Amino acid sequence: MSSSVSKNSSSQTSPRQRLSREARQRQLLDVSWKLIRDEGTEALTLGRLAELSGVTKPVVYDHFGTRPGLLAALFKEFDARQTVIMDAALERAAPNLTDVAKVIASSYVDCVLTQGREIPGITAALKGSPELDKIKHDFEAVFIEKCRHLLNAFTGAEGVSSAGLWGMLGAAEGLSNAAVNEDIAPAQAKDELYEIIISMVKRSGN
Repeated sequence: MSSSVSKNSSSQTSPRQRLSREARQRQLLDVSWKLIRDEGTEALTLGRLAELSGVTKPVVYDHFGTRPGLLAALFKEFDARQTVIMDAALERAAPNLTDVAKVIASSYVDCVLTQGREIPGITAALKGSPELDKIKHDFEAVFIEKCRHLLNAFTGAEGVSSAGLWGMLGAAEGLSNAAVNEDIAPAQAKDELYEIIISMVKRSGN
């Protein structure tokens, strides 16, 4: 009888539910973004992330391997979000230079503003080593080629120059960071970046 009760009792006790790998990674990334927002990028370590997430260090290491791996995952997520925002805006835009330039300028600034102070800290951290800098550069190169494809429709046969596109990207990053830090208004950042894009395309000829 006691054996039967014991079995029934144990069968009614639900085991502690574990998150799936995907859900756990989502949790770790969310906690990472919040930690950077609250305490800055320097505070983000795998040990601190494990502590705040309520897991052991091996769990965090299993997902990201190293701190650079974690930073790369965060930047990849930001890049994917930026792509979604831009693609959605492009679908609504008219196929002319004015609208396309506004989409590029607004979507870049809006995405950085949405992520807040975290992105300037992460981009700065990515420049801290050759490995991380290459990761950032690879994502930037994809963005550059996307903008080249969009803007070449409004230029002469040679298209927009690589120098102009990289200059545009540098301006986009600087203006967005200034807006995050409230040195300038978001509208000013977007307007200035829009003018830079228009000027670049006009220099390329029609």
